[in-house]
Amino acid sequence: MPTPDDPWSAVADDWGRHWGTFARPVWEPLLDAAGIGPGSRVLDVGCGSGELLEHLQDQGARAGGVDPAARMVELARARAAGADVRRGDVEHLPFDDAAFDAVLAVNAVQFADDLDDALAEIARVLVPGGVVGLAGWAERSRNDLDGINVALAEADDEDPPEDGPLRLPGGLAGLLADAGWEVLDGGTTPVPWTARDANDLVRGILFGEGDATVADLAPVVVEAAAPFRRPDGGYRLLNAFRWAVARRR
Repeated sequence: MPTPDDPWSAVADDWGRHWGTFARPVWEPLLDAAGIGPGSRVLDVGCGSGELLEHLQDQGARAGGVDPAARMVELARARAAGADVRRGDVEHLPFDDAAFDAVLAVNAVQFADDLDDALAEIARVLVPGGVVGLAGWAERSRNDLDGINVALAEADDEDPPEDGPLRLPGGLAGLLADAGWEVLDGGTTPVPWTARDANDLVRGILFGEGDATVADLAPVVVEAAAPFRRPDGGYRLLNAFRWAVARRR
């Protein structure tokens, strides 16, 4: 059962099914810029259901993961057998000092209550000269999914979502530079999201919602996604992730 301090466990399976590999296009530039290869000790912060952990293992890295959701930890351990996956968050990493050569956080650091504390904790678990790779959503104007989010907000009589500072150009790199890290590289990567049909689309967008809410909002989702419908009945929405890699000084 979900608890107030573990809301993501209740939706972990659906999240993994619809979004677990979504960020895959940004993995390659992150790993390349961070110099991650065979033997690298890498921590995946906010590891979710373990897809990036599995990829790191495939690359020969020695992978560890951390996630605040108990069910995500279970899924990650099952997917990436042998990875050291623990429950925790970016501000309280349950690992020793200097335990890793690199830390990756994909769509994770924006959930920290205090970004300075998060970066300090990342620095603590890195060896001197270790690297961090951050990635997350670019500004909403670069994401086809934004049109659906705006439509859902309007259906609930809410204001459309706004961009946080980390989504804007220079946001991630600026965060790292201001904290005293040496920024090595960064960029923007196209990240498409696909759905097989309208049902898959609705379930993916509204994952975690109850059946009544899904039934009520499904027409909103399908109408907003109409421009992205393909001739075969599937959907392809093009989005973008920003990323930055920096070295601990």
